[in-house]
Amino acid sequence: MGIRLDGTTDTISAPGSDLNLGQSGDSVKLASQVQLPTHGALSNRNLFVNGGARIAQRGTSSTGVTGSAYQTVDQFKTSISALGTWTVTQETDAPAGFANSFKMDCTTANTSPSSGAVAAIDTFVEAQNLQVLEYGSSSAVAATLSFYVKSNKTGSGTVSILQPDNSERCLNVSYTISSANTWERKTISLPADASGVINNDNGRGLGIEFWLNSGSTYTGGSAQNTWGSLTQSNRNFANLGVGGSTADYWMITGVQLELGEEATPFEHRSYADDLARCQRYYQEAGTILTTSSPDRYFVNVTLPVEMRDSPAISAGSIESGSGGSLLALYSRAGANTSKTHFYQGSDNSLITNAWFKFEDEL
Repeated sequence: MGIRLDGTTDTISAPGSDLNLGQSGDSVKLASQVQLPTHGALSNRNLFVNGGARIAQRGTSSTGVTGSAYQTVDQFKTSISALGTWTVTQETDAPAGFANSFKMDCTTANTSPSSGAVAAIDTFVEAQNLQVLEYGSSSAVAATLSFYVKSNKTGSGTVSILQPDNSERCLNVSYTISSANTWERKTISLPADASGVINNDNGRGLGIEFWLNSGSTYTGGSAQNTWGSLTQSNRNFANLGVGGSTADYWMITGVQLELGEEATPFEHRSYADDLARCQRYYQEAGTILTTSSPDRYFVNVTLPVEMRDSPAISAGSIESGSGGSLLALYSRAGANTSKTHFYQGSDNSLITNAWFKFEDEL
């Protein structure tokens, strides 16, 4: 039996043998091969936030979706343009070991998309969290993207991976759904990139697009398995065609981006950890008002998790006394505090509760 952890193969092999722990009868049967990460740490290896789709701060269902916005599950952004209407949900239908998934369900089909039509899911990874890739240097390392997918459609689909700091320098890679209505795990290789530098800041470091369908502007090209310039016709070169029928749906969970050339089992974090990571980009918070003045209030809200930058703030809900109404909302926010200034109606009625949304997505 040989045990090898030298940073090259990173496997433990014990074909057909036991590992003797030193006492008679005490042995552990090893699998023929145990896969360990080929680069980086064993923990905190998943660079993707909310890959298991457990956190849905905006709610679990959104209907009539036609545009570009974050819907339900945190970190998964719908990008729909002239390609049907969709219901977007957080689901409990998931592979073994997972609690949730993200689902796109077509409710109004488009059998003949216009040239610029798009149906995709956009996700992003913060740039300063990607410095471990060492892109733009001779020390750049490879990475692996893995995910579970399920759809009524079979065939090939496209994942497009872009570097916003480098004029959308990109990869366009296909995956294949072999069996309809069945969860399947897919892996995509990201080769090391010695040319494209990812800035060490809080902006977009990588954009990952999961294409469902599109018009001819984005199809007709070919795969880009090495980093290169953006060509629009390559972005959805393998068109899965979800959205041509109201029977069409597409689901995803277990998204993992990690260093190394092999996909390891999905890194399950605690619910509290997943939530805190999501709150860096979106969170909701409220306050109870105990004093009033004739027509205005100043509210200071301290956020539980420091946000990526100064967030955009909107009023989620306002509860007021008789005759009161929210006339205007003005906000000044830092990464972890918010001073919110809003006017009530002209009477003296008290606003008793105020709930605000803080959005700072990539």
